[in-house]
Amino acid sequence: MLLFRWSIFVLLIAAGVCFAFYAGTGQPRFKHWGLVILKWTVLAALGFFGVLILERVL
Repeated sequence: MLLFRWSIFVLLIAAGVCFAFYAGTGQPRFKHWGLVILKWTVLAALGFFGVLILERVL
């Protein structure tokens, strides 16, 4: 469980760093990578919390 929480946290930090690079340089590739990382982080978090909720229900 702790591993999943830390991985989600690290991925959110990585997305933030990509957006900061985009703000600093203006290169659209950093914005693209930030959005891709953010999308997969949100999907992973939803899956993680879905499993936690499913464990509670069952």
